[in-house]
Amino acid sequence: MTKVSKNTNNYGTQQNDSDNETKNDTIDLDDLLPKIGEFGLYQKFLLWLVCLPACLPCGFCAFNQLFMTDVPDHWCLVPALRNLTTKDRKMLSIPHKVDRNSFEKCTRYSVNWSDLIKTSLPLEANINWSREPCLDGYEYDTSEVTSSVVIDFNLVCDYDVYPTLGLVALNVGGPIGVYTFGLLNDRIGRKKSFFICLTTLLIGSILTALAYEYWIWVLARIIVGLTIPAIYQIPFIISLELAGPNYRSFVTVMTCIFYTLGLILLSGISYLLRDWRSLALATSVPFFFYYLYWFVLPESPRWLLMKERLNEANSVLKNIAEVNGEVLPEEFTLKLEKLLIAQKKKEFKETKNISVFALCRTPNMRLKTCLITLNWCASEMVYVGLSYYGPAMGNNQYMSFFLSSAVEIPSYIVCWILMDRVGRRWPLCLSMILSGIFCIVTVLLPQDAQMETLILYLISKCFISASFLIIYPYAGELYPTELRGIGIGTSAYIGGLGLIIIPFINYLGANNLVLPLVVMGVVSVIGGLTALRLPETLHCPLPQTAEEGEEFGKNWTYKDCLLCGEKRQTANVESYENLDQLELIQAPLGDEVASASALRRPSMHKLVRQVSTLETQRDLDGTMKMTYWF
Repeated sequence: MTKVSKNTNNYGTQQNDSDNETKNDTIDLDDLLPKIGEFGLYQKFLLWLVCLPACLPCGFCAFNQLFMTDVPDHWCLVPALRNLTTKDRKMLSIPHKVDRNSFEKCTRYSVNWSDLIKTSLPLEANINWSREPCLDGYEYDTSEVTSSVVIDFNLVCDYDVYPTLGLVALNVGGPIGVYTFGLLNDRIGRKKSFFICLTTLLIGSILTALAYEYWIWVLARIIVGLTIPAIYQIPFIISLELAGPNYRSFVTVMTCIFYTLGLILLSGISYLLRDWRSLALATSVPFFFYYLYWFVLPESPRWLLMKERLNEANSVLKNIAEVNGEVLPEEFTLKLEKLLIAQKKKEFKETKNISVFALCRTPNMRLKTCLITLNWCASEMVYVGLSYYGPAMGNNQYMSFFLSSAVEIPSYIVCWILMDRVGRRWPLCLSMILSGIFCIVTVLLPQDAQMETLILYLISKCFISASFLIIYPYAGELYPTELRGIGIGTSAYIGGLGLIIIPFINYLGANNLVLPLVVMGVVSVIGGLTALRLPETLHCPLPQTAEEGEEFGKNWTYKDCLLCGEKRQTANVESYENLDQLELIQAPLGDEVASASALRRPSMHKLVRQVSTLETQRDLDGTMKMTYWF
């Protein structure tokens, strides 16, 4: 602590007194929450009835498109042969493939069928006949797939890439939407942003069901994509802000599990509803009931304080206290009024301008930023790619999607336990490498080994789900506090842009089922190997400033790759965050998961004991910027 010189003038003394007074009057809602209920009846109501049900629209509308674009068996339509049975039409007009076990899908014999029928000769195909493309459209086998976007818009043969473009359109809307709704969250509040997001989702989903032109359907998918994953992140973050530090990891894990349960539920709904328009409506229209949340979803007190709306913030906090059977301390209100008055009188001081370029200014920080982003992008691409590829595996697409979703739940639990014991780096590395290996091994199986391929696929999906969970807290601990918000935002945004490529990789599976698995396996292995170059953060003090971030892991050697679950000695920097004494940790960012854990109580079972600091950039008053959360 620096001593004040005897020569300090009166102004300096007064300034120090003023700073101390302001510091003493600083308001921290995390200090208040234990007094009015960290996780009382109010927070439980908000979590179970608002936050967790809000996971359903995101999962439903992100993956229902996989079942809308089912591709049935198809062949060329020959109008002159309509009086014949389907079997006879195919035998006569459609050439066999080389293996003689199936028919061509996009060519037919070029014959004047009207003249041929008039002759008395027996109708029999001649392999020497010339061939032509499907000039009169297509016939579809509707015994299993009764309705599909592909059938309605004839998206086969020369147009078979169009369903893939629809999935690309969905992923194009995502990065635009999350940033847009992040800005709305900061400007008009969390509550209004949620209902704007909900309205956008419903408009896009209804337009999807009513689309009678392919490009209108694509436009509808872009509109839906704007809301993913923002539709569930907004109520999730409100719940996170109102829950006490001890319960934020619980809120996070429950959100992950409910998101996965939503995907499991989608597999059942898509099995029961085979009409794609009905599926689009069934997975969106019920969410009109979410408008009732207007009467129960509170505005974030943190945002209200940022906007100096004292009375509304007090009203929300008093309501929380009353429902939890507590009383809002009167000194809190007095302190808040005093602070707001002081803020209005005080001129805004210049703050350090943090930009994305600060991440790449120094060599070690630049290397870590590239590696984090690479791992984030690889993990997210493979996770989403395998999720998209689920219906293509096995003999039953609905069961395959169900299993690919169900294997995520045990991976979450095992992952959290391992992170606390062996750290972040090795679980991230091994989960990505093992996921990649199981994907690549599928190329060694026979082409007809569908069940074996499905088993390897499920094991791979389980491991990549674990890595997708680890990357959130690990990135938050590697970026210094000063750059954490912009760092996580940049890595997550680039990872989201990588999803645009995934549908094209899956498109390769039209001719070779295991080819997309091999490509994603290679990406996963590369990402896992590069993770070894990152420093371990378990039991390590974490950096706060950009300078400390440059020093953290700077002396890395190849021997560090072997460290697992051990405390590595780091430079004794006084300003580093002391993980053993921290009282508050910010909880996770983004769609999908991160970790936070704080003051421990003996009565609580902690999924994660390692204290991490996923703290986003804040305004002068300490309110979190929602743009960075997304």
